[in-house]
Amino acid sequence: MTPHVILFLAGLVAALAALAYILTAREETGSPLLAAMLAAGFGAFTAVTIASEGVMPVWLNHTSNLWGVQVWWDLLFALGTACFFVVPRARAQGMAVPLWLLFVAATASIGLLAMVARLFWLEKRSAPEA
Repeated sequence: MTPHVILFLAGLVAALAALAYILTAREETGSPLLAAMLAAGFGAFTAVTIASEGVMPVWLNHTSNLWGVQVWWDLLFALGTACFFVVPRARAQGMAVPLWLLFVAATASIGLLAMVARLFWLEKRSAPEA
């Protein structure tokens, strides 16, 4: 197995584990620490990738064939859907939504995970003690 296949499979396993956790968790607010760790980890992986391969492969990946465009649109739909659900909660917590959305637009999942980490932290901080 190549390193790329191993990374692909590791991502699949992590996503399935996350979905299993989401299906079984009963918390109303997610973990700010987990979201922050995911943002930092994915940000670090992205920095290594950019340092190793540059930025142009992103353009080439998303413009060379229909699969590349499909993956690009899938990313845009996923970010748009996530923002549709996250933004009203972020506004309710007093977050600077336009600035956060600029960060999300510039960094995709990295910014979204950081935004969600902040949202979860604010929600947990403002939740009444049970």
